[in-house]
Amino acid sequence: MNDLFARASGRFGAGALRRGALVAVTAGAAVLAATVAFAPSASAGTTLGASAAEKGRYFGAAVAANKLSDSTYVGILNREFNSVTPENEMKLDATEPQQGVFTFTNADRIVNHARANGMKVRGHTLAWHSQQPGWMQNMSGTALRSAMLNHVTQVATYYRGKIDSWDVVNEAFADGSTGARRDSNLQRTGNDWIEAAFRAARAADPGAKLCYNDYNTDNWSHAKTQAVYNLVRDFKTRGVPIDCVGLQSHFNSGSPYPGNYRTTLQSFADLGVDVQITELDIEGSGTTQANTYRSVVTDCLAVARCTGITVWGIRDTDSWRSSGTPLLFDGSGNKKPAYTATLEALNAGGTTNPPTTPPTTPPTTPPTTPPGTPGGCTASVSLNQWNGGFVATVRVTAGSSRINGWTVGVALPGGASVTNSWNTQATGTSGTVTFRNVSYNGQVNAGTTTEFGFQGTGTGPTATPTCTAS
Repeated sequence: MNDLFARASGRFGAGALRRGALVAVTAGAAVLAATVAFAPSASAGTTLGASAAEKGRYFGAAVAANKLSDSTYVGILNREFNSVTPENEMKLDATEPQQGVFTFTNADRIVNHARANGMKVRGHTLAWHSQQPGWMQNMSGTALRSAMLNHVTQVATYYRGKIDSWDVVNEAFADGSTGARRDSNLQRTGNDWIEAAFRAARAADPGAKLCYNDYNTDNWSHAKTQAVYNLVRDFKTRGVPIDCVGLQSHFNSGSPYPGNYRTTLQSFADLGVDVQITELDIEGSGTTQANTYRSVVTDCLAVARCTGITVWGIRDTDSWRSSGTPLLFDGSGNKKPAYTATLEALNAGGTTNPPTTPPTTPPTTPPTTPPGTPGGCTASVSLNQWNGGFVATVRVTAGSSRINGWTVGVALPGGASVTNSWNTQATGTSGTVTFRNVSYNGQVNAGTTTEFGFQGTGTGPTATPTCTAS
């Protein structure tokens, strides 16, 4: 499917297309400095960001580094918004163009600008099937899993303390009526890849909120929406770190604003996560477009855990869907009726701040392990090592009969230490570390395997792990 079809049908998220070249701009530094110095100060309620802040929320925009030399663009950004999301500059191909070689120049320009102007930063995105660098596109299996976890760890660690929310995983579910996962190279590394990415992100940047982000999840009755809901509910039940859900909300005639949108927002919030509208744009013009923007903002403000809205671009001409004039400012930077409706809705909304701590959801009773005679097991480890750290993936294989539980011992070299693990319960952090199954992966049929992983500092293990079945 091509760009024209995507725009007509609304079936692709903004993330599915490169939204502009990542051009390094150096000549604009003086213009940018002047714009920052003379950006008009705003009183509460007169701009999008100020009004949202009155309600304990943010109103943000997607930003391209190569437009930070445009004085009109930066003037609107500084005046109206209190949050930014890099359009392309934090994606995999931009930040790790060669395996193990990380580049943050353009992303840093956006982050530094935002922080200098008191804006939040949403990190977009750590793990995604699209916009992967060529070296990653050609990988599979354990090697790809390790490379993905290393990427998550390195990028999130680099920006630790600077990011308000991370889109940890982007667009992992397929469209259609089945609610199935998207078939991708990441999905083919194992169904737990999303969980593994979230656990690695939490270890790398424990202060940031961790979000799952997707498109066409606005309508509560859609199978894709229900599939994402079930993922989040499962994560919350099992203690997998997830703090928020991002709804991209790209609306047009092929994918219209649904009347049950507020139900969707509230249903996710009831799971104990924040809801963020992450990539909003609404094709159209005049009163119809303005009223839809008003409805979206009103719905968000009606849900206490809907913590913010980000429009995907600033002016219509900056949009990936520019022919549909989907944003709040026209190509010259003038406010549109949609802007007025949005600001009015923000000012009319309630003042209840979102809760600062999520409600607790009691875990469900773990399934009872079926009876059976346990067999033996073996374990093997694969390693992704970098200077000062590693990610280890351990595969547990049942012997000639089913096992109902396993315990794996891994000997770490001197100076090495475990900092994080997933799909297992770890005892100890150095020397010989013991890993045991959790409730959902203890039963392994004869000759089949399950995997768990851990992350650490220093040099990773090279000796064969021990495995004991129970």
